[in-house]
Amino acid sequence: MPPAKKRTRTYDPARTRAAVLAQLGNVREAVAGLTPGQLALPTRLGEWTVRELVAHIGTALTAIGRSLALPEPPRQDAVLLDWPFAASANSSAIDDFTRRAAEQHPDLGLYLADIERDLVEQLDTHPWTRLLQTNAGALPLADYLVTRAVELVVHTDDLNAAVPGLAVAVDRQALAATTRLLADALAVRAPGGATEVRVPPYAVVQCVEGPRHTRGTPPNVVETDPLTWIRLATGRLTWKEAVEAAQVSASGERADLGALLPLMS
Repeated sequence: MPPAKKRTRTYDPARTRAAVLAQLGNVREAVAGLTPGQLALPTRLGEWTVRELVAHIGTALTAIGRSLALPEPPRQDAVLLDWPFAASANSSAIDDFTRRAAEQHPDLGLYLADIERDLVEQLDTHPWTRLLQTNAGALPLADYLVTRAVELVVHTDDLNAAVPGLAVAVDRQALAATTRLLADALAVRAPGGATEVRVPPYAVVQCVEGPRHTRGTPPNVVETDPLTWIRLATGRLTWKEAVEAAQVSASGERADLGALLPLMS
């Protein structure tokens, strides 16, 4: 796992809370209208059906309550940028837990509504500084909530891809947080200043070893839109596919990010 930056971008906890609840609401409303046939559709996540994908969205959020139920860690030993590189470390356990959740909650709309109610109560009860034990280490609740925004945005996109005609809206603030965190993770994986990666309107980062750009037009530039960047960073789309489909522009000898992606999956 790459060492995380010592300085991590800050996120406003109140705005993150609003974004997570808004995106959860978007998903909950969409799921309530899915038919049994749609819930049985395959997804791009291995053998998971839409039902299991939705169950996983729920378990990603109940992780907050499960962590709050444990003793508080004595000190913070991780930063937010450690999380993307640790997110898939327990993929087998995540798969088992997700399948059990899908079996135990046949009414997924009710399941997400219960999660939404519990989440509001948890966020009203605990301070943002409360430490949680996560798969990346001990993080403050405020930081861990940013990772839940990422989970929601990534899996909302998975849901839209799986169900023809479905277009679950993505909250702007949740999309911004996800884009920025994954852009910063790229800068951690490939530190340097030779290449400028632009994901307007949310993020610009410098990365890749080589001559550092200081003035004028950078010699190595990558630019794409937020959802394409998120798909690249999470392995939903390959670099080659994105370039061939003109979903990303890359200019300069150090602008090929194919070997650095995905950052998480």
